[in-house]
Amino acid sequence: MPELRRGQPRGSLRTRRALSPGREGSDTARTPPANAQGVPKKGDAGSRGALDADIIIANAPDPVFVSDLEGRILQANEAISELLGFRQDELLEQSLSRFISPEESREFTAALREVVERGVTRNARLNSRSASGEVIPTSLNASALRGPEGRVIGAIGILRDMREVDEARRYAESLIKNAPDPVFVSDLEGKILQANDAVSELLGFREDELVEQSLARFISPEETREFTAALREVVERGVTRNAMLHPRSASGEVIPTSLNASALRDVEGRVIGTIGILRDMRELDKARAYAESLIKNAPDPVFVSDPEGKILQANDAVSQLLGFRPDELLEQSLSRFISPEETREFTAALREVVARGATRNARLNPRSASGEVIPTTLNAAALRDPGGKVTGVIGILRDMRAYERVVRDLRASQAELQQKILDLEKFEEVVVGRELKMIALEKEVESLRHQLERMKAEKSHT
Repeated sequence: MPELRRGQPRGSLRTRRALSPGREGSDTARTPPANAQGVPKKGDAGSRGALDADIIIANAPDPVFVSDLEGRILQANEAISELLGFRQDELLEQSLSRFISPEESREFTAALREVVERGVTRNARLNSRSASGEVIPTSLNASALRGPEGRVIGAIGILRDMREVDEARRYAESLIKNAPDPVFVSDLEGKILQANDAVSELLGFREDELVEQSLARFISPEETREFTAALREVVERGVTRNAMLHPRSASGEVIPTSLNASALRDVEGRVIGTIGILRDMRELDKARAYAESLIKNAPDPVFVSDPEGKILQANDAVSQLLGFRPDELLEQSLSRFISPEETREFTAALREVVARGATRNARLNPRSASGEVIPTTLNAAALRDPGGKVTGVIGILRDMRAYERVVRDLRASQAELQQKILDLEKFEEVVVGRELKMIALEKEVESLRHQLERMKAEKSHT
């Protein structure tokens, strides 16, 4: 029986038997894989080994399949059937090339070679044809399926339906179009590709007067250089914050604005442009009131502090998390609620906010009114005055108690799974040992039978 090797993809025992050579003394022809969702027969020595992998593949939410190195499908879960519209019996034992173009068949073969050489391939593009004839854009992530000796004997592939990416793109475009703030999308040279109505209202230009124009048309040469530097920062760091721009409106007015921009990435994660949000600094007081309203009504625990960590504002979610009334939080130093060591870490996080404009996932363990130590993560951004000077911090706390419970449960499940694997290996050793004993007994019985027949023959002659 094939040995279950730790640290390698756990294809089902039926799949591995279909992929590995026949055992000595048995028929070496390959047998079709069993139904991935079939119930193992009672008493079948391999059924317990197959059960774990079969259940994982069959119940995976993503489309998962197992193929040999020629691309023949040996196992496919229901999500594959739902994606392509074929029944299980129409998929199994079929070559994947039946569902993709000849050119993509060559690319898939190259991906299989990469799996053999590197153990994994990522984001290979496939455009599978469904039962209805629809061409479905997908990406393939595949890892190696190995035999008992560690040789790659197949691949376990996970398909991602890229139609959702198109839907997400349309959704993002809708968000940009309907955003209340001036939002635009540009390429890496600063050419405007999309701008919402709020940009038109801010600058007084129609949308067709903005799209396909360089942002340099609306700002000074000096600011064009600063904007180019901001684009480089987006490429390198993924974001730039509070870059000051003074675009000239259609009426000739120079409007002071601040720009926050983040990277726009393609499916492979490459930066292909920027999404920029302009803030009209003329309406700073209105924006401040709007921000205070957002903080107050945010569902997450949000607070505002000065650069020394004194709490200036905290919403109701902070009070619910820590169990303190708002008047017990305001004007208090955050160090009152955390340990001296974490106070130093929080001070370092504040310095990072001042230096970089943001800090992410800083760990804090504040003590609640009941004395409970609550694990949280802090994401914070700089609060700036009209001149761009950092005057404070806006922080968002995330309660990590539920997350840590999940992590503990996962670790316990992993330990339980490892124990089951060890039990299965012991069971296999026992079964193999019994089989060997039975063979030895059969040989001994056969030898005794021959001796008895020889004695009878000798007796009959005498």
